[in-house]
Amino acid sequence: MDAGRKKKWLAWAVAAVIFVVLMLVTPAIPQNEDYHDFADQRTLFLGIPNTLNVISNTPFFFVGVTGLILCHYKDYFRLRGSCCWTLFFAGVTAVAFGSSYYHNNPNDATLVWDRLPMTIAFTSIMAIFMIERVDERAGAKSLAPLVIAGALSILYWSYFDDLRPYAVVQFVPCIAIPVMAIVIPPMYTHSSYWLWAAGFYLLAKVEEAADKPIYKWTYQIFSGHTLKHLCAAMVPVFLALMLAKRTIEPERVSLLHKWKDTAADHVGARSARRSEMSFVPRPFVHVPVTPGPAR
Repeated sequence: MDAGRKKKWLAWAVAAVIFVVLMLVTPAIPQNEDYHDFADQRTLFLGIPNTLNVISNTPFFFVGVTGLILCHYKDYFRLRGSCCWTLFFAGVTAVAFGSSYYHNNPNDATLVWDRLPMTIAFTSIMAIFMIERVDERAGAKSLAPLVIAGALSILYWSYFDDLRPYAVVQFVPCIAIPVMAIVIPPMYTHSSYWLWAAGFYLLAKVEEAADKPIYKWTYQIFSGHTLKHLCAAMVPVFLALMLAKRTIEPERVSLLHKWKDTAADHVGARSARRSEMSFVPRPFVHVPVTPGPAR
């Protein structure tokens, strides 16, 4: 086994040990039943309970299907690791059905079908990032284990009422992907779209937490959870735009390095302007010389 493969196996082993230690030293996190008590429970039309929370999942369907088509239509996205992107957009499409099914009758049993497609999307994105930023072969091989681990986290929560594995599957990508997008040099251009996607997902989580206050602030027009669906649907939108626009990066430079260079250029330009302003040439004053008396 060469040194590179040893490092990869070591990284996986360390991650597994950390996960086991966390499971041993942290208490179980049961599903709070108040989670199903959403602010907006109106039936507005067509007899659909929780109408806005249900129909606000529609964007996931259109974005997911569009992404699936463009993944395979005349190689529009010019993909490496197309199966990972296919699985991601399939997961996004499934979110529209799973989340609508859950919000039609919110309870723990239906919540499984809401979280399962989201988990598929999270784990496939992690594999994609490994393919494009770390190692193509290792990333491709990690897809199946990651997806299986995500599905097992849902099953573990469903049977043991413990959200810890699911929390790891959901939040580790949310932290790791923005950090890697900033630190690791990209293979493609338009890498900043990853940060836009991460920003909208963070906004979606804030809106989810502020479900009832937002419903009150908007005079019971929209709830935070409805807005959460719309913001979360912007994540695949930005990633699809990135795929459509990006090309091979000629010079692999990380965003962090670019930001440092930009900051240094701004500091240098500001210093140069200050130097020019501080140097004010004195005007030349002609002093006439009066000849003295002849001796």
